[in-house]
Amino acid sequence: MKVNQNKLIKYKDISLSFEERVDDLVSRMTLREKMSQMRFKAPAISRLGIPKYNWWNECLHGVAGAGTATVFPQAIGLGATFNQELIFKIAQVISTEARAKHHEFERNNVRDRFKGLTFWSPNINIFRDPRWGRGQETYGEDPFLTGRMGVAFVKGLQGDDPKYFKVISTPKHYAVHSGPEQERHRMNIKISNKDLYETYLPHFKECVKEGKAHSIMCAYNRVYDVPACGSSFLQEKILREDWGFEGYIVSDCGAVMDFNRPLGHKYTNRFYKSAAEAVKNGCDLNCGFTYRWLPIAYKKGLITEKDINQAVKRLFLARFKLGMFDPPELVKYQQIPYEVNDCEEHRKLALEAARQSIVLLKNENNFLPLSKDIKSIAVIGPNADDMNVLLANYHGMFSKYVTPLQGIKNIIGNKTEILYAKGCKIKGRSKKGFSEATEIANKADMVIVVMGISQLFEREEFPFPWADDDRKFLELPQIQQKLLKELYRVNKSLILVLLNGSPMAINWEHEKIPAIIEAWYPGEMGGKAIAEVIFGEYSPAGRLPITFVKSEEDLPPFMDYRMKGRTYRYLEEEPLYPFGYGLSYAKFDYSNLKLNSKNIKAGQDLEVSFNVQNLGDVASDEVIQLYLKDLKASVRIPRHRLVGIKRINIEPGEKKSISFTITARQMGLINSKGKCVLESGQFKVFIGGSQPDSRSQELLGTQILEESFEVIGNKIELEY
Repeated sequence: MKVNQNKLIKYKDISLSFEERVDDLVSRMTLREKMSQMRFKAPAISRLGIPKYNWWNECLHGVAGAGTATVFPQAIGLGATFNQELIFKIAQVISTEARAKHHEFERNNVRDRFKGLTFWSPNINIFRDPRWGRGQETYGEDPFLTGRMGVAFVKGLQGDDPKYFKVISTPKHYAVHSGPEQERHRMNIKISNKDLYETYLPHFKECVKEGKAHSIMCAYNRVYDVPACGSSFLQEKILREDWGFEGYIVSDCGAVMDFNRPLGHKYTNRFYKSAAEAVKNGCDLNCGFTYRWLPIAYKKGLITEKDINQAVKRLFLARFKLGMFDPPELVKYQQIPYEVNDCEEHRKLALEAARQSIVLLKNENNFLPLSKDIKSIAVIGPNADDMNVLLANYHGMFSKYVTPLQGIKNIIGNKTEILYAKGCKIKGRSKKGFSEATEIANKADMVIVVMGISQLFEREEFPFPWADDDRKFLELPQIQQKLLKELYRVNKSLILVLLNGSPMAINWEHEKIPAIIEAWYPGEMGGKAIAEVIFGEYSPAGRLPITFVKSEEDLPPFMDYRMKGRTYRYLEEEPLYPFGYGLSYAKFDYSNLKLNSKNIKAGQDLEVSFNVQNLGDVASDEVIQLYLKDLKASVRIPRHRLVGIKRINIEPGEKKSISFTITARQMGLINSKGKCVLESGQFKVFIGGSQPDSRSQELLGTQILEESFEVIGNKIELEY
């Protein structure tokens, strides 16, 4: 009788736990084989049936870098939706396409970068300064909003199977990382415990504890003198001990090399020492080449085989949980057909995401929506018919797309004459196209100008002389400003549409232009969504996930990571457009705000209820925002802070009853030691379609409901 040899090999026995199988597999590897698996390009170990695997993949707003895929709006636009349910659906679609593409690549034995199931997304860093070129990759400036969006994205990616991950999500960059880009390889950030725990960590904690993210990417910078990827405090104490993180940590690409590079941190003086420091302090996987020196670190006694085993087991546990060592029929995600990639259903979701991301910044005297009976429209601007500006960074490639010009043409039909001129390049000095642009603007009944910036102005650090990484200025590029003023001179019936990934200081434009639309980098269906908003087929309801300041002079120095003077929570100057702001074609009325108690014991939650009614004549989404303010805090606290969001659709005349729960944890403050404590005293609750600041009320002309309550009892410390 022939013996089934597989039954003698524990790591192939699917009846055993993943942990048992991983222990067995790793025990069969040589030390050098183990070390080889800790690099992002992990080679095959043929004798054990382990195929090569490249851990590097991206899916910031769609599967990136691997050919055709659905391209959703850039992350900052997704943040502007204030809709965590939508973000979850988008992440589900992304992970579905990821699985479909991965298995198609696998069938063709293609296993290089951007073909795996481990995704280095989302970017949940706080967009603390509008000059940061990678702020477009984030969900904005607020820890609560970022946490809600991040958790939804992580859950949508990783799936709901009790045994297998759909894909693995890697929130990044941990921690305290948000520019300047040119300084990231050597920057040492020293902030207060309060700022660390109040602003820079909460959303990471939520993605780990609530979202169950199975991977985290550590950042380039130092925190309190120690490189983030070699920080026991960040990786072992906070992430693993305090938050119970059970997954693996991957370095940002080249981050461990920065430990000893002359232009880096100079934290060590040899690559083998850098590799040892990273592994000993919790970094399991190296994107880069520094872990090639692990054998030398081992020979010199700087690292043990136990240290290596721990990291390798974490990595293989992830691969097992992705079903990579199990029969395909056992893993439901392996049954996803390739045909779902870039399908029409996914394209419809990209359109809905683009619609929900659009923020109407100004609409003087109900200038919008436009009637389709206009005889002639001039569409002008460098972003009006540019495919690339739809994409942003970390993108796949769409098979179909709609630019703003195409969207306007498609929606208006043949009755209206559409005139088009680029007018000028997105940057530069040439006025060569001005005359053509002003000529058509002069003869048209309406002018739609599509301007903004692109990856030539904001992006991740790259050594390209023709492109900036961080923003050099917050205004429109000068050539565009000049063109816009010329167009306004000849035709004041003008709509400005902005495509960009970060705030614009458009002071003159706000004063003069009757209607302004913020459309971000809107993805493959962005042009259709923009046209629908302009012509009233969709009522905009997006909200700004970051403050639009009036000037760079209103900002602290870019290198200063303290929160003083930053974001709506600690802003000292009046903004041009506040966080949470956005107009609609409908008008909403809030009423009947009730608290379940005006006096609660310390540690109890609070129930908040109210009504919201659509007083307009069009159906529209409304973004409900709940803010909380501690009136008796013993330390510096935010002016007020977001603690609840809900995006709902309301028909004309319809009234809906809404409720929120404010938890005891949300009532707590972070003290100077970084501890979360709940103090007794008075609090105030604010409910409305914006934050309760004076600038929002001035722009919107609406009132925010507010109510007070008191927390009674002794001060208590809460779990962070």
